[in-house]
Amino acid sequence: MKSVIAILIVFLFTTVAAAQTPAEMRAREIAALINSGDRTAVRKYVETSFSDQLRSRPMERHLSFFSTEHDQARGLEVSGVQDSGDNQVTLLVRKKLTGEWQGLWVAVEAAAPHKVAAIGRQPAKPPAGEKRELSDKDIARELDSFAKKLATADVFSGTILLARNGEVVYKGAFGIANKDFNAPNRIDTKFNLGSMNKMFTAVAIAQLVERGKMSFDDPLSKFIPDFPNADAAKKIQIKHLLTHTSGLGGYFSDRYDGMSRERLRNVDDMMRLVREDEKDVRFEPGSRWAYSNTGMLVLGKVIEVVSGQSYFDYVRENIYKPAGMTNTDSYELDRVNPNLAVGYDKRFTDTGVDWVNNVFSHVLRGGPQGGGFSTAEDLLKFDQALRSGKLISAETFKILTSPKPELNSPNYGYGFQADTERNVAGHGGGFTGINSNLDMFLGSGWSAIVMSNYSRGAGPVQAKMRNLIGSAK
Repeated sequence: MKSVIAILIVFLFTTVAAAQTPAEMRAREIAALINSGDRTAVRKYVETSFSDQLRSRPMERHLSFFSTEHDQARGLEVSGVQDSGDNQVTLLVRKKLTGEWQGLWVAVEAAAPHKVAAIGRQPAKPPAGEKRELSDKDIARELDSFAKKLATADVFSGTILLARNGEVVYKGAFGIANKDFNAPNRIDTKFNLGSMNKMFTAVAIAQLVERGKMSFDDPLSKFIPDFPNADAAKKIQIKHLLTHTSGLGGYFSDRYDGMSRERLRNVDDMMRLVREDEKDVRFEPGSRWAYSNTGMLVLGKVIEVVSGQSYFDYVRENIYKPAGMTNTDSYELDRVNPNLAVGYDKRFTDTGVDWVNNVFSHVLRGGPQGGGFSTAEDLLKFDQALRSGKLISAETFKILTSPKPELNSPNYGYGFQADTERNVAGHGGGFTGINSNLDMFLGSGWSAIVMSNYSRGAGPVQAKMRNLIGSAK
């Protein structure tokens, strides 16, 4: 009898194994590696089981991915296959720390031994029985419990604000603003915005358009005739700069790394930094999309030329002040600025975790492209001022928050990310020790704000709020 059972067990095991595609087998191996938290095992797996192209990336990037996934999940429970295709699969997994679902996507090479070609995350499709309808109180209770789990595990530090039609449903502050002094975050703590300043720059441009002082179709050469690439300046239009389709490059370059941050205090200082980069336009304006901090910085200079004011004075007087945003600005960080959170990066090593602050890696002062500071409550004021017509008209607001496929920008409007599937507009910001996001749900009136002084800190909270809003009554 025992031999029959043994044969049956072997048969069942080999049948299940045979039913798994190479992609699924690799995906399950990767889930097990994430669960182990074993960096030595990850190194060996990368060296033996990753494709040549994927393995060519720095080993530290691979180790960081696995360590971060382990840290944020504290273990993955594999439910099964969510989706599959040629040489790829998405596993439906559940995070042990929070109980949240996630899609773990893995692609493999077609030829044996089917080495791993790519790994990523996908939106989860939870089991049908988990569909719920939640009241506002239910949402607040669940979001608070979720945030406390993350904060207790030291995965999240920051503030959260969720509102419906401008009325706060939930707000909370978690973690530490300054680890040197163990100073806690408060709901009015100012966090770095990263790229979220791009929304302010876009609204400023839109205001000047509404006032008849310029047009979205104007060429850059109209405002900056001495632009280093004269031919490109004639082709690049304001709308190309707003949509990241100008062909201009980035801001954080080797030149930035090699210079004193103290020299970058106004838009002209920042423009001098990127002058050499502006000579090379990477593609024909409007032909494709490529994120460009330099493009948004150039728009800051356009605002100064058209308005006759400094960029910083213009946005204070025309955006922050009318919206009631009293705790928002591009502060100079070598001055006294009360209640600013310090940004931190969690560095994983073979012996544990090291915390590093971003004091010497980020900008001394933010600008049109990003790097200013705000609070969760001020961002709600900005959201409501936009929706109510206090800053720009409803028609112009729609123009800013709608994608521009005609410019090869299908998911980005004028300075705003545009998710047509969820009918969400807003912007995120991320850098070392910085991760913040504003989601404006245009159809339902929800506003979801998360600000974190941890690298990658906002992502899990943003995803949770989106899921909860999707279940709202």
